[in-house]
Amino acid sequence: MFGRRIRLFKLLGFEVRADASWLIIAALVTWSLGAGFFPYYDPGLTTSDYWWMGVAGAAGLFGSIIVHELFHSLVARRFNLQMRGITLFIFGGVAEMEKEPPSAKAEFSMAIAGPITSIVIGFIFYGIHEAAAGAWPRPVAGVLAYLAGINWLLAAFNLIPAFPLDGGRVLRSILWYRQGDLARATRISSSIGSGFGIVLMILAVVQLFTGNFISAVWWFLIGMFLRGASQASYQQLMIRSILAGEPVRRFMRTNPVTVSPDATIQELVEDYVYKHHYKMFPVVDSEQELVGCVTTSQIKNIPRQQWPWRHVQEIVQPCSAGNTVSPDTDAMNVLTTMSKTGFSRLMVVENNHLEAVITLKDLLNFLSTKLELEGYPQRDIPRVA
Repeated sequence: MFGRRIRLFKLLGFEVRADASWLIIAALVTWSLGAGFFPYYDPGLTTSDYWWMGVAGAAGLFGSIIVHELFHSLVARRFNLQMRGITLFIFGGVAEMEKEPPSAKAEFSMAIAGPITSIVIGFIFYGIHEAAAGAWPRPVAGVLAYLAGINWLLAAFNLIPAFPLDGGRVLRSILWYRQGDLARATRISSSIGSGFGIVLMILAVVQLFTGNFISAVWWFLIGMFLRGASQASYQQLMIRSILAGEPVRRFMRTNPVTVSPDATIQELVEDYVYKHHYKMFPVVDSEQELVGCVTTSQIKNIPRQQWPWRHVQEIVQPCSAGNTVSPDTDAMNVLTTMSKTGFSRLMVVENNHLEAVITLKDLLNFLSTKLELEGYPQRDIPRVA
């Protein structure tokens, strides 16, 4: 879901990061406030004032979003849910959960905490604005009024029952509680979220033809994000529910291609990389004991002219929790490890003996086959290249 992320700071034990896409959105928010919103609603100020108001308004908005997501995370912590952190992303922020909430009650409590927080923040800004009426410069008063209104708007927007908005999560928790089926509740709320995203994109086209370019850009971006996020959220749930509890030994491929530590880098490239097209190879000694692994990224660090006389044992990467799993490891945990490390191939090891190599494609093939055989709709089955 996320691209490159930048670590900003840590707040109450939660790491706050910004997705690379957020930089574009931050610039767009500042521009839309400084060039459109503030000049329209508070005419008569200088261009410099409007741009400073735009910067302050954008900073206040994203600060409010961080607090909004922080309270999601604090409630999640009360239900013993591990959170990977808070990421500013596209439109707003995301509190990243390690897994699905344990119950409908936990889901409802976590979801409703965000909008309540935004409503309270709005009243705080409104109270400051009213208390300082006439005493502070117009630009400051204008920004305070904007932050009060935008937090209330943020709360109202998030309460729309379209997953993965907070309102969609509230709806999912209610359906989950009444029907006892998380997958069905997610499918219904995600479908509503996807449909709502399409409606927003249609509204964006209407806004564009009426000459409101800034609103059109915002509606289209939000609609596109909601549609994609709702579909991705449902697929993630399906992946978790299907892979959880499935040991790797059930579908791992045995007899993997291995490399001797005595092989030269030249032999590794010519006889293994170019032949099998893998990016990682297990390294096994003459007694069939696993030494570690070697990757193409390590090969690239060796000058080309040294390949004929440098050996694999010089660059082998030792076994670790990041590149090995046991045959009994839960498939969902394997997928999580791949996501965290960026490795798409892991060695399956038992008693220091290499049993197999498990790949991301293996996981997805197993997932796709199981979904198809168990009668899930075609739209729920991920495509495997």
